[in-house]
Amino acid sequence: MPGHGSQPASEPMFFGGFPMVRPRKANMGDLPRIMEIYSSAQTFMKESGNPDQWKNVYPDKNTVLNDIELERCYVFTEDGTIRGVAAVCTGEDPTYGYIEDGSWPDDGPYVAVHRVASDGGSHGIFRAAADLARTFCGEVRVDTHRDNHPMQRQIERYGFVRCGIIITHDGTPRIAYQFNERERSQDE
Repeated sequence: MPGHGSQPASEPMFFGGFPMVRPRKANMGDLPRIMEIYSSAQTFMKESGNPDQWKNVYPDKNTVLNDIELERCYVFTEDGTIRGVAAVCTGEDPTYGYIEDGSWPDDGPYVAVHRVASDGGSHGIFRAAADLARTFCGEVRVDTHRDNHPMQRQIERYGFVRCGIIITHDGTPRIAYQFNERERSQDE
């Protein structure tokens, strides 16, 4: 399928609706800054009523190293400073194999966006991650914790549709969403 693979099909002029937010693949030299951003996000989650999603243990260094090695970890820069991070994962995600209280709109190829975080110094990181994912494939899946209201607002504002509940690798439920380019093009 065109646009579904390990490289983006095309590069938009800008990401996240903000001309200065730019994605690039993360490298090992970015690890300290990525871990700072995740630590900041964990603190923000606790302070905004979501203490259980990541606690202080996720994503850990090994998860980030694995994402970098698999070339699915992206950092989002503004004026040369890393402001955000996300994993943009091609291929099937095992946690999306079973969904309850709903269903996926189709069984076609998709890209999953995981572990989105910002340092709080820039806006549009989730939007930039979703824009980037759409360069790989028009169908994008994402999930979040029921207490992560700021992320739910970002996901829904972008145009994702709530599909149901999935269970993560640690056994906890997440609200699952999909952005479906095929449906959007049929509606036009």
